Amino acid sequence: MSYLIKGFKCHGPAMCKVAPSLFKAHTLKNLLGTSEQQFKISRASSQVSSEKANSYNYIIVGAGSAGCVLANRLTEDPESTVLLLEAGPKDTLLGSKRLMWKIHMPAALTYNLCDEKYNWCYHTTAQRHMDKRVLYWPRGRVWGGSSSLNAMVYIRGHAEDYNRWSRDGALGWDYEHCLPYFKKAQTHELGPDQYRGGNGPLHVSRGKTNHPLHQAFLEAAQQAGYPFTDDMNGYQQEGFGWMDMTIHQGQRWSTASAYLRPAISRPNFSVAEKTLVTKILFQGTKCIGVEYVKNGQRKKVFANKEVILSGGAINSPQLLMLSGIGNADDLKKLGIPVVCHLPGVGQNLQDHLEVYVQQKCTKPITLYSAQKPLNMVRIGLEWLWKFTGEGATAHLESGGFIRSEPGVLHPNIQFHFLPSQVIDHGRVASTVEAYQVHVGPMRSTSVGWLKLKSSDPNDHPIIEPNYLSTERDIWEFRQCVKLTREIFAQRAFEKFRGPEIQPGNHVQSDKEIDAFIRQKADSAYHPSCTCKMGQPSDSTAVVDPQTKVIGVENLRVVDASIMPSVVSGNLNAPTIMIAEKTADIIKGLPSLQEKNVPVYKPKTLETQR
Repeated sequence: MSYLIKGFKCHGPAMCKVAPSLFKAHTLKNLLGTSEQQFKISRASSQVSSEKANSYNYIIVGAGSAGCVLANRLTEDPESTVLLLEAGPKDTLLGSKRLMWKIHMPAALTYNLCDEKYNWCYHTTAQRHMDKRVLYWPRGRVWGGSSSLNAMVYIRGHAEDYNRWSRDGALGWDYEHCLPYFKKAQTHELGPDQYRGGNGPLHVSRGKTNHPLHQAFLEAAQQAGYPFTDDMNGYQQEGFGWMDMTIHQGQRWSTASAYLRPAISRPNFSVAEKTLVTKILFQGTKCIGVEYVKNGQRKKVFANKEVILSGGAINSPQLLMLSGIGNADDLKKLGIPVVCHLPGVGQNLQDHLEVYVQQKCTKPITLYSAQKPLNMVRIGLEWLWKFTGEGATAHLESGGFIRSEPGVLHPNIQFHFLPSQVIDHGRVASTVEAYQVHVGPMRSTSVGWLKLKSSDPNDHPIIEPNYLSTERDIWEFRQCVKLTREIFAQRAFEKFRGPEIQPGNHVQSDKEIDAFIRQKADSAYHPSCTCKMGQPSDSTAVVDPQTKVIGVENLRVVDASIMPSVVSGNLNAPTIMIAEKTADIIKGLPSLQEKNVPVYKPKTLETQR
């Protein structure tokens, strides 16, 4: 993922002039008692006064993909004071992006996936359906949050994802109410249209390398019978094409760059880094502020309107539970006083699991040579000088969405193509010329949970994604491998195709493919849905469609955790949309709406493609 106590007079009638004739013994006793009471009132009043001085209209916890958006939008009103608290450091050094090149150079993204300075570095439980493997979950702990660590892929999901949200109880979050906020956030380099924005803070671009392996991938997909789509965030998600990226002028365009820095000079805005919020403060069920630790000191700060949690799908439910909001039985076992029994907190955990299908390349055109020390220096110097060259892209420039079988209404498998080989989250260097596709199901039926390990805010919660716990998920992953192999076997790859590295030609039967998936699948870093949005009558819901936490006052959650179900694509763009839309809700503005925007539907569902 700091900033007078004015005494005010409170004199009651007992402190006014008292006639000498009243000073009898019993009257004096009463007067002394009254004075003692007035002292208590005065001391309490001073405490209230101190709280007012250390108070803001809004406190936002987490300067990530949602928190930065909210901070910018809420401080557009000069009368609204906002404090933004981030557990991690700034994303610049001495005000310079170049000095923090590991964050801002797009090609350097793997450096921070494993750096505890900017990363919570979470791990799951041992996955019983994945050979007891413990999976690594990097999450941003820096200005910009995970938008400062991610692969910069800008994908919105499918229109039907948002219509499903509305059907499932998140009223007002259907596609026609969400699309305008995607557009409001965005400035697309190709210009505005019915689906793209042209005046928003978030700059979105297309890849510039035109790499021959990207071209081969797109040609191979069409040879396999899939359509080309010129905008998978527009009319037609289904098919293969060039991906949008949050890269601007060769630099990562995180929410810190898009929203936080433009607002930071506003006099009504305060921001603190390296500040760990440990508890939400309540008077009864009314949220009044937060407790935090900074520089080893424990402090409190107060909000006279709302506290907004934007810590993400792990930190937001964790903080709710630490503060007494969650399953009452679980909280009592840890000695945490219950403020509100809300059993959905931490439940409904959803993520995207993916696997890498890798192929050796017979020509020296992959990124293998770029990873040699001298070439890395050359690439780095060019980027530092001009923000251009191979350092100015994340290289995930093409991809696609398909349906796994006939009868599926909209794509449920996603591809990211990379003209390189990635091993163990980038922690192990590639040793060969190779290319790969990241592929996985988008709407898994396996659902997990997270719970507190202890009442210590520094302890990571127990994360149980429950991967591959359904036969449907296992079958879809099998399809992912088979359909990828079919694309890689097309003639467009003939001049590049070497032996298959992973799974390997020895892996052919369903049983062998299933074993490969268990051994090699990994998180796509899309945890979500742990503070589900729904109707107050839904016992599994945590926030209502206004993003207010059910059962308490003056508290919201605004981040990927409130998704009722995971969307069919990457999560950064939808999280930014959620924050843009919620900012209007908080301001009391009517929701933007665009009716009858056309969305592609397959001509027939009787075929898979």
